[in-house]
Amino acid sequence: MTDRPSPSQALVGIVLAAGGSTRFAAGPKQLAEAGGRALVRLAVEAAVDAECFAEVLVVQGAVDCRPALDGLSVTVLDNPRWSDGMATSLQVGLAEAGRRGATAVVVGLADQPGVSAADWRTVARADTPSPIVVATYDGHRGNPVRLDRSVWSLLPTDGDEGARTLIARRSDLVTAVACPGDAADVDTVEDLERWN
Repeated sequence: MTDRPSPSQALVGIVLAAGGSTRFAAGPKQLAEAGGRALVRLAVEAAVDAECFAEVLVVQGAVDCRPALDGLSVTVLDNPRWSDGMATSLQVGLAEAGRRGATAVVVGLADQPGVSAADWRTVARADTPSPIVVATYDGHRGNPVRLDRSVWSLLPTDGDEGARTLIARRSDLVTAVACPGDAADVDTVEDLERWN
């Protein structure tokens, strides 16, 4: 893999949107609106608008996100094991990216409306040989995260963490890049009010 991925180099974006929204009291969090658009749509639009992916995959599970993504050129994947944790959704995305010949993926979450196209682009195009690139916001690590194919086999296959445990365990594989957005999660209705 070269240092500066471009769409022609099979870099794939993955948005994880499969969770059950257990802390969100107002229905499926992915479909809750911020600024008049569903959270999942905001996340996916940011990935698409980054214009650096051969394609964008969306992994869903607890709720059908397709209606909220109408008109976007993305592939929606179903994770029947979504209730077993985020790692299973990441594995669904990685498996599909692998089938499509991806050399790396950039992974983000559906509940972070402040993560912008610029953040996705910064992580995707980071000029580093490190196999893992992590976005930082005011010095704090967040999403999205770029994962070279060479580290996919090191990622968990179950549980509720994606790449976080690998990043913590193998700092030698990681480069952090400063991003201009905001990686705050929307976990509760109160969190959502900040964006409306």
